[in-house]
Amino acid sequence: MRFTPTVGVHVSARYRHLRLAAIVSVLGVLSTAAVVDGAVAPASAATSYPTWGQVESAKHNTALKQREVAQITALIKSLDAQVAATAADSKTKGEAYGTAQDAYYAGVIKQKSLQSQAAAAETVRKSSEAEAGQLAAQLARSGSNGFQLSLFLNGANASDMLNSMGDAGKISERTDSVYKQAVQDKNTAQALTNQANVAKTVLDNLKVVAQNAYEVAQKSADAAANALDASTQHKTELQAQLTAMTSNLKLTEANYLKGVKAQYGFTGSVGTQISSSGWARPGTGFITSGFGMRVNPVDGGYRLHNGTDLANGCGVPIYAAHSGTVTYSGWYGGLGNFIQIKNDGSYSTGYGHIMNGGLLVRDGQSVHAGQLIARTGQTGEATGCHLHFMVIVGSEPVDAVPFMRAHGIVL
Repeated sequence: MRFTPTVGVHVSARYRHLRLAAIVSVLGVLSTAAVVDGAVAPASAATSYPTWGQVESAKHNTALKQREVAQITALIKSLDAQVAATAADSKTKGEAYGTAQDAYYAGVIKQKSLQSQAAAAETVRKSSEAEAGQLAAQLARSGSNGFQLSLFLNGANASDMLNSMGDAGKISERTDSVYKQAVQDKNTAQALTNQANVAKTVLDNLKVVAQNAYEVAQKSADAAANALDASTQHKTELQAQLTAMTSNLKLTEANYLKGVKAQYGFTGSVGTQISSSGWARPGTGFITSGFGMRVNPVDGGYRLHNGTDLANGCGVPIYAAHSGTVTYSGWYGGLGNFIQIKNDGSYSTGYGHIMNGGLLVRDGQSVHAGQLIARTGQTGEATGCHLHFMVIVGSEPVDAVPFMRAHGIVL
């Protein structure tokens, strides 16, 4: 059973701030009123921002007005520079994290494959040794030979023993074939087991590297997000003050805030498909590329595509597929701006290629199924706007289509 309700969205403070980006247009909806002298909360203790009272006073003094305009312009440039610097640092560290995490995912798949092969080879080995043991017992009963299953206990000497037996004509061609196959199967099983053990050690190391890269990247992403929040908040008001100072409009802080709320306040709701089991469709688009090996459309390399691409348009909402906690929000290698959400269970979901400024939730934030968390873009390695949707079970990426279908959602 599936239904499509209207889902209420809890919008983060950052999202509300970002909606102020085109604040200059707010000035048209503000009414003229008496000046309210209120200071703007500084981004840091070391930064001082002009008050609305100072702005109004400066309008009537040419020298003071020029000084205030210069100060506001310098503050805006400083905010832009800080955002650019933290964003660049976040991208660099996010690239390293994406590379490390992708290497870990590849290691998980390789180690699992080797483990499976080793288990299959072990089954074959047991079957071959059983057949050889039965043949040995028959030969011993008939007196044809005196050799026992010690052949398999001789390890490296087994081949020499078989060769000498064959040269002496003591065993038949069938006997020789059975024993040689048994020895080969034993060696194959051991070799694959050794490879799986080596892969496990490599995987453990990759996990540590990925975890360290994650911590560095998330810290940098948080710094970039904080810088953007502070910049958006202060820059918006500085631009409004600058407009008020250089125009005949008598703008007040009270009416400025009222206008912002009226024009950019997010009071509506959005809807997405929600299943009876509490899962949501992450995007509205159709599938353009599925999970599995493919030729990468950007660099032409043949490798695993560890997600499912949905053709969301640019800026189209992205919703949390399930309830959980945001474990990463920032730049992630070829997936560009990326969000990962972990459930209390053993699975998590990832959302890639989010537009710049479209990360609407933060690391550590709790979200619910169907909640607006981001907006679609084409950051990272993408040829157009779309959502790269991932499902990770345990530590392994899996095909999202059958997984989501099992939870009542058709992608």
